[in-house]
Amino acid sequence: MIKAEVVSSIAKKTGIEKIAVMAVVEEFMTIVKDSLTEGENVYLRGFGSFIVRKRAEKTGRNISKNTTVIIPAHNIPAFKPAKSFMIEVKNNTK
Repeated sequence: MIKAEVVSSIAKKTGIEKIAVMAVVEEFMTIVKDSLTEGENVYLRGFGSFIVRKRAEKTGRNISKNTTVIIPAHNIPAFKPAKSFMIEVKNNTK
């Protein structure tokens, strides 16, 4: 499902215009991105958490040049689904 399909589905189920729904979805994504950029996690009870994971510095290899490369420590965004969400998806296999 792509963003346009999500917006259409929400608009259809709520009766709100697609333009208004699109604005809300866009703002939600902006708020989540901004929060994670600032190192703040976003918790949505019953759905999941958008979190910042910290990756430690590590040594990698460039096989084409046969050299060792240091990969610096960095943060990456991640999503951790709520337990009830995972159970619902797990039990809904088709």
